[in-house]
Parts: sequence; C-alpha cells; structure tokens
Amino acid sequence: MTDDATARLLDRFLDGLGALAPVAVWAHGSLAGGDYREGRSDLDLIAVLAEDPFRLPTARALVGLHRRLRAEPLARKLHCSYLTPATAADAERSHLTWAHDGPMRRPVTPVTRCELHTFGRVLHGAPPEGLLPPVSGRELRAFVVGDQKEFWRPAVDKARLWRQDVWVDLGTITHARATATLREGRLITKREALDLLPGLGAPRDLVDDITARRYGEPAPTTPAWTRRRAERTRSYLGPAIDSLVAAYDTATRA
Repeated sequence: MTDDATARLLDRFLDGLGALAPVAVWAHGSLAGGDYREGRSDLDLIAVLAEDPFRLPTARALVGLHRRLRAEPLARKLHCSYLTPATAADAERSHLTWAHDGPMRRPVTPVTRCELHTFGRVLHGAPPEGLLPPVSGRELRAFVVGDQKEFWRPAVDKARLWRQDVWVDLGTITHARATATLREGRLITKREALDLLPGLGAPRDLVDDITARRYGEPAPTTPAWTRRRAERTRSYLGPAIDSLVAAYDTATRA
C-alpha cells in the first residue's frame, strides 16, 4: 500500500497533469515492484502525452507542474519521462524527463520497458501493452551487458564517486540485478539483489551497510569508513563486472 506522503504527491501530480490530457501514466521501479520505501525510494514514472513534450508550451507546463510540486516533501524523488504514442516505441529515443529536480533528456531503457510489461502499475489511462512493444530477451541481455561494460565499469575507476552513498548503493545493487537477469532471464527487486550479493562475493559489511540505509537505521559514518567502503566497493565491483561481461558479452552479440 502506498504511504500517505507518496499518495498525496501522486494525487497532486496526476491532478496537475490532467490539464495536458495524458493518454497514460505508469509507475515502474520499486513503486510498482513491491519494494517501495517512502522517503528512501525514488518514484519512477512514465507519462504518455498526446502533445509533443518538447513543444514549448507543453514543456513550460511540465516544468511549471514540477516546480509547484516542490512544496511536497518527496517531490525531489519523483522522476518522470514524457512520451507520446508516436515516440513510445523507439527504445533509442531520448525523451523529456524530469529527474533530480530538473529537466533533462533520457531514453526509456529496455529494463524500464521490461518492468512496465512485467509488473508496471497503471496510474491513469491505457496499459503499457497497447503503447510499448515487448522487449525481447536478447534486447534485454544486450542492454544489461552494455550498461555494466560501458557505464559501470569505467565508473569504478573514478575513485571520488565511490565515497558517495548513492554510487555505492546503486552500483552494487545494479550489478546483482544484472547478474540475475543474465543468469536467469528475470528482473529482481533491490531486496532480492541484497540477498543475492553475499553469494556473489560481495563483502558482508558492505551489504549490511547498504541494507541498513535502505531498510533500517544506518550507523553514523566516519571519513575513515567512507574511504574504506569506497575501496572495498571498487575492489569487489571491478573484477565482478569484468567476469560478468566476459561470460555474457559474446553471447549477447551472437
């Protein structure tokens, strides 16, 4: 069940979006997958509009809506990509997206598309099946391998990033989820990813640290622990990503 602050924010968002007559609004990620934690999880949404979101009047209306929502305590966690029926099928296309308290361009990835087809939550209008083509297993695997190889592996070499909670949490969990997708062809929640990580060789204290931050009460950190955690995360993820990519890169290109 959605928590009170989340429900209030979604209601305000849908009310404000109503002026643009959306064709559909969907939730994916933790909110749809049953692993949502209010105040800790992002609110990952997709909206399909009849009008091109990049048209100046539409873009201004969307930016104005998100700015008005800033009074809500969870507004900075609401991320939404805006599609149209004509552009929704193009997995390579970048769409107007509001994320991290500002507008940007982002594609709707095969992982997101697969989430929408598998357990997406319809908040308004038509279901994903009528607007998004299905994602093939090959397409999903190729994206997951490419994401590990081309984004996360180079990021591991940037030491400064890994002193931030968000990089430690997202990088480690994403690797576990990628492993499950490539080995078993399924999507898993962040909770399932954390349960999987020790068996993948992740340091137990690192997994406990991430788990406490998402599900419990994290202990106060010190600069020494932050540095040590960054080193342990990078020492684990670098070889783990290399092994995963080596095992599946050729297969996804065959």
